[in-house]
Amino acid sequence: MIDLSILDLAPIAEGATVPQALATATELARHAEALGYRRFWLAEHHNMEGLACSATAVLLAHVAAHTTRITLGSGGVMLPNHAPLVVAEQFGTLAALHPGRIELGLGRAPGTDGPTMRALRRSLDGAHEDRFPQDVLELMAYLGPPQPGAAVRAIPGMGTQLPVWLLGSSLYSAQLAAHLGLPFAFASHFAPEMLLDALQIYRSTYRPSARWPEPHAMVAVNVVCADTDEEAAFHFTSLQQRFLGMRRGQRGPLPRPVPSMDGLWTPAEREQVMRMLWASAVGSPDTVARQLGRLLELTRADELIVAGATHDPAARLHSLALLAGVRERLGQAVAA
Repeated sequence: MIDLSILDLAPIAEGATVPQALATATELARHAEALGYRRFWLAEHHNMEGLACSATAVLLAHVAAHTTRITLGSGGVMLPNHAPLVVAEQFGTLAALHPGRIELGLGRAPGTDGPTMRALRRSLDGAHEDRFPQDVLELMAYLGPPQPGAAVRAIPGMGTQLPVWLLGSSLYSAQLAAHLGLPFAFASHFAPEMLLDALQIYRSTYRPSARWPEPHAMVAVNVVCADTDEEAAFHFTSLQQRFLGMRRGQRGPLPRPVPSMDGLWTPAEREQVMRMLWASAVGSPDTVARQLGRLLELTRADELIVAGATHDPAARLHSLALLAGVRERLGQAVAA
């Protein structure tokens, strides 16, 4: 059966608090572990009123302490915001505390706005993005075997050889992941436009590595599964409102669901939002199985990683439980 994983951003729902959002993320990971999901990733974002995932490594440590088996990682750490040595030390510490359970997803985007980029990096000259390939290699070297005579070492971190993924929503990271022989995750849950082109480039130019002799692609998808199509569509309006706010330059807590989006967006805005949310499966288990089956046929993804925040945490827990029940049918779709 195809592996299913969870991507979480620790959303702060309208009317909720940061402690509640962090507790919900932890419970989501525990729930995912009990249901047999492959991995649980937390993203890095900054200065966003509706997200509580800015200190990604700290939150991962908390989640790891409340789970026992599920693989945990970043989806991802935005490397231009950090010195590679610091990331190696943070995730090396996590690996020492939780052996065999930690992996590291890396992104090239800042995950924030211009003023916050300046606060994080002290510079907006673009050099950080230009250095991304070198920073990835530097970070991997810190996590690799000890090098005699090395002046700088990651302690903890050295020798852990943590699994490293590259993340992206364009062709750039697909090309770099192929060049370095690394697994690749595409952020199609919010930017699906280049998904198929990126996967084609990644697979066709892949250079085998010792750990990954074959290309390995994971596709991100929003899933809201409920007992009926109508109930799922109702909960999905929270994401639709959030993406509408993004189009309008408005940020805030995850909105409460509404009976209908009619009157909340213009036809042009509806088209823009639904284009961003193209990689989504919303409905009953049968409906979601059909929609994800079509996505797998189209992408031939090796794994799916599932986003899909709901305002009501119980609705997302129920969604993941229902989705776990259709996993076997997804495996049959891949085999076909």
